[in-house]
Amino acid sequence: MSRSSSILAAIAVAVSSIALLQNLVIPLVPLVQAEFGVTADAASWSMTAWLIAAAVATPTLGRIGDLRGRRTTFLLTLGVTALGDVFAALAPNLAVLIVGRVLQGIGGALFPLAYGLLRDALPRERVTGAIGVVSAVIGIGGAAGTVLAGPLADLVGWRGTFALPFLVALIGAFLTVALVRDSGVRAHGGVNVRSSLLLSAWLVALLIPLSAGARWGWASPVTLAFFGVAALAFAAWIVSELRSAEPLVDLRLTLSPAIWPANAAALLIGAGVFAFWGYLPQFLELPAAMGGGGLSVRDAGLVLVPMLIGMSGIGFAAGAINRVLSLRLMLAFGAALMGVSAASAALAHTSPWQLALAGAGFGIGCGLAYAASASIVVQGVPAEVTGVATGVNANLRTIGSAIGSAATGAIVFGAAPHGSASGFAMAWGLVAACTLAAGIIVWAVRTRPHAVTASAPQLVDAA
Repeated sequence: MSRSSSILAAIAVAVSSIALLQNLVIPLVPLVQAEFGVTADAASWSMTAWLIAAAVATPTLGRIGDLRGRRTTFLLTLGVTALGDVFAALAPNLAVLIVGRVLQGIGGALFPLAYGLLRDALPRERVTGAIGVVSAVIGIGGAAGTVLAGPLADLVGWRGTFALPFLVALIGAFLTVALVRDSGVRAHGGVNVRSSLLLSAWLVALLIPLSAGARWGWASPVTLAFFGVAALAFAAWIVSELRSAEPLVDLRLTLSPAIWPANAAALLIGAGVFAFWGYLPQFLELPAAMGGGGLSVRDAGLVLVPMLIGMSGIGFAAGAINRVLSLRLMLAFGAALMGVSAASAALAHTSPWQLALAGAGFGIGCGLAYAASASIVVQGVPAEVTGVATGVNANLRTIGSAIGSAATGAIVFGAAPHGSASGFAMAWGLVAACTLAAGIIVWAVRTRPHAVTASAPQLVDAA
């Protein structure tokens, strides 16, 4: 195995440990609720905690990686995540489980750190393909976590499910220490603490009501108060970043014509991805008498296999595809394919094979979109700010996921406690609208190839 392939394998293994944790808890919430004797609302915080921690940690640790070294930050973050696996597995009560999930959520910062390490360590011609592989791992891990959680919980209990990401994290850490070297590329300055606190404030204030608003009531005083705080903190953060000599997030760079379409697409695609693969298993397991698939957990997982194959296959082929299609076209086509696939699921979902086919198309589109979006950002910013720029892109996907989850939950479970076929179809129609809009934005906003710095590679045929 070549040195580049070894580096890619090490980073991919480490990232897969975090990818598995994204959706692992979703099928486990009823088991957590039953063991700890808590309400469904309280148990759902095991999901919300991960989402909030990931959103807060991702841009901040991305910046720290740019300043202090991505390899060191990557390993420390991986260690914190593994500690979170231990807390979650041994939790005597819900509070400790939520602490474990917060520690696991900090691992969300591994995604932008991984992209920065790949840019630092690999030849320029291999960066896009490597990002495609890691992006595929992120997508596959997220979907696989949903699929594997039920069968694993049947075998080893819900606590035992955390052993898998823990073991993968240990292997990933060992491989990273042995094979990956820090390039020494550093940004100048420090971490803007005020901006980091304001960023954390508006993200927490936004994500809490997005995750819990359906249970609290969207017009309840608590929900509206959180949204109000989020708006004020967001405005203060914008002012702080624009006035700062050392911003946490360079908004002018993030909103540049070469970057902002990919960021807008990340938000919309994040909403679509979570709404589709997060709720597809629930529809497949919904009793046939209620319009669902009526499948067992195992059979529902088998229906999702074509989606995983499509996502992984296209992700590993991203480098070769980029030699034929520009990154912009890859992103636009991937988003459009996701939209068409979601629309087909909304229109035809009476047989498992229809959803398996729609899932395959969705997986292929997702693999293309994930790889292209990350590559556009990595190759469109200076090397010394790769971590924070990709952190913003990843964060927008996280925020999109929260929005998608909230909207889908309200649509699917608004009229029926276990969901209805019409509710799922309507939700998939919303997924189609979001992902098609992402494709249109990327297609409509044309950018010219340009060199950001002498050390930064150009976009590959970005026009």
